[in-house]
Amino acid sequence: MTATKNLAAQVIKRNNVNIAGQGQKVLVFAHGFGCDQYVWDQIAPAFEEKYRVVLFDYVGSGKSDKTAYNRERYRTLHGYKKDLLELCDALSLENIVFIGHSVSSMIGALAAVERPELMKNLIMIGPSPYFLSEPGYQGGFEKEDLEGMLRMIEGDYNEFARFLSPLVMQNASRPHLAAEFEQLLCSNDAEVLRDFAEATFLSDVRAELEKVAVPTLILQSQNDAVASEAVGEYVHSRIKNSEYRLLDAEGHSPHVSDADEIIKKIWAYLSVS
Repeated sequence: MTATKNLAAQVIKRNNVNIAGQGQKVLVFAHGFGCDQYVWDQIAPAFEEKYRVVLFDYVGSGKSDKTAYNRERYRTLHGYKKDLLELCDALSLENIVFIGHSVSSMIGALAAVERPELMKNLIMIGPSPYFLSEPGYQGGFEKEDLEGMLRMIEGDYNEFARFLSPLVMQNASRPHLAAEFEQLLCSNDAEVLRDFAEATFLSDVRAELEKVAVPTLILQSQNDAVASEAVGEYVHSRIKNSEYRLLDAEGHSPHVSDADEIIKKIWAYLSVS
């Protein structure tokens, strides 16, 4: 029993787990590539009166224990899936609502396939199962584009952050959003983020989507240069028990740029699910 408690404590510390809220039902929020749990600052508090809210950082991100980073484990999305499953076990969570942004949508999908009993609902914000375009599927990027981006991370990380930030955030009339995301990207370790980028942008999770049995909500932004409406619709078409909502928001991070819209859509879904 002591060994189990010690292992749980190690996982909680490793992933910088923070818990708030009063409810019995649990919401687990998972950040996307280049981010940390603090991107949920405008979202999570809105649910704390009714729900127990769990926030965390993947190993290598935010205030996680960087010494726990292992390139072999995190070379694919399955390593991040293990982070998620281990922290749920450490907290003895069950029947959770998992809310994942971008790549975390797919990490959540992988977890739902492996442990469907763990989740009551899956909420995906800007999901993409595969970023490369090929005949019959428009992922949004050509292979040479993604390879160039990986080289940019290795060569000039600051240049990469300046390039990616406005692409992700859009909302040209609010340039502070891109500036804040650039600053967040620059707070990461370049080598770790390069590994996370490869796992994110080169993974192909399309075959797993049809295995997801958990009721799923897909929240899709307009003018998303990273995960387009066509990709969101593709995810919806592959997950049988899913609902699709097009947001009154643009860019790949609507939970940052248009928090009220995200809160409204999540509340509406939870109220009837």
